[in-house]
Amino acid sequence: MSVLNFVADETMAGLRIDKALISKVDFSRTRLQQLIADGLVEVNDEVVRSNYKLHKDDEITVEVPEAVEYSVQPYPMDLDIRYEDDDVIVINKPRGLIVHPSASTREHTLVEGVLYHCHDLSGINGVMRPGVVHRIDKDTTGLIIMAKNDLAHQKLADQLADKTMSRKYYALVSGVIPHDSGTINAPIGRNPQDRQSMAVTDKNGKDAITQFFVRERFRKNTLIECHLKTGRTHQIRVHMQYIGYPIVNDPKYAPKHSRGNGQLLHAFELTFLHPRSGERITVNAPLPQDFADWLDRLREEEK
Repeated sequence: MSVLNFVADETMAGLRIDKALISKVDFSRTRLQQLIADGLVEVNDEVVRSNYKLHKDDEITVEVPEAVEYSVQPYPMDLDIRYEDDDVIVINKPRGLIVHPSASTREHTLVEGVLYHCHDLSGINGVMRPGVVHRIDKDTTGLIIMAKNDLAHQKLADQLADKTMSRKYYALVSGVIPHDSGTINAPIGRNPQDRQSMAVTDKNGKDAITQFFVRERFRKNTLIECHLKTGRTHQIRVHMQYIGYPIVNDPKYAPKHSRGNGQLLHAFELTFLHPRSGERITVNAPLPQDFADWLDRLREEEK
């Protein structure tokens, strides 16, 4: 990774940082905005958003990952397909599978498996993320919808934006939540102390809202159902850790409670309007076996 350093002069003062840096670096604006979104641009040692307006003498640092050539190729994969037609495909993603490749990814991803299965996906997100409308974390299990063409992609993206697409999750958390439901409304942004994680923060956070409902209580744990009202990175994981009930086995946000192969978080229901017909479609996916086994052990302990 290379590091570029600049000091804002009078010509840059008052400009948004993404616009000001265009004249300083040999990147497209899209590439520059991605670096900013990834938390790789700092002003006076603090991560900023693309709309930050510079002041004279601001010290700017841009970290640039080494370019890596990567070609997404179809790869045979055993997919748990829960719904499919000519426009969309909904897959129940297993734990440990990354949704799409990145510059740092060298393992096979869900995108490659879906490409092998249906041969074509939408191109709106570019060559690295064909068909990807939304993501779930590598070790989160459950439903993800992908678009087979650009019309479907745009319609589904619009539903995410206007919140007509519904996503529901089950999570097992550490601690016993005393109230039956709650709403967490706390902004989430990249953690200034650790760019590989997110945090509740006012400095660079975006609005994030999670509703939860208690479904079952145990001696030291609670099974909850979560409804996303926004779609921030690691949202449920960050919000539950923030209120003191981290998700069991979350290696990033609850390392003290981690004794398995990834957070017990499962996207069990997805509801969307079909991009062509407008029909409301709901798809469900059962809990993965390791999650179900964990709950069975807790129920046995209650007897």
